[in-house]
Amino acid sequence: MSSGFHPVGLVYLGALVVSLAGLAVLDLRYRLAFWDRPGRSAVCVLVGVLAFLVWDVAGLALGVFARGDSPHMTGILLAPELPLEESVFLTLLCYCTLLVWRAADRWFAARAGRR
Repeated sequence: MSSGFHPVGLVYLGALVVSLAGLAVLDLRYRLAFWDRPGRSAVCVLVGVLAFLVWDVAGLALGVFARGDSPHMTGILLAPELPLEESVFLTLLCYCTLLVWRAADRWFAARAGRR
């Protein structure tokens, strides 16, 4: 495995950041999470990301997970075998899940109100 910074890895990290920005635009447009309840949304996303990071660290420690070697990652590690991109991906995953949950909750509430 190689270590150190890989500039081409910024493409993947950039794609994750652009995806997060896209979610933020949807959130702003429909006021689903951060533009509706910013404190609750931040806690929800943070708890989810931390839970998944604990899961990842445990999996790495037990040898279940491995970082692997890819030119699509920056090479910046938050901990041994834990790439920076993982935390950004987990943030994307948790934010997306929160938005889907809030949208579904609104949809079901609106549907129930029409009856």
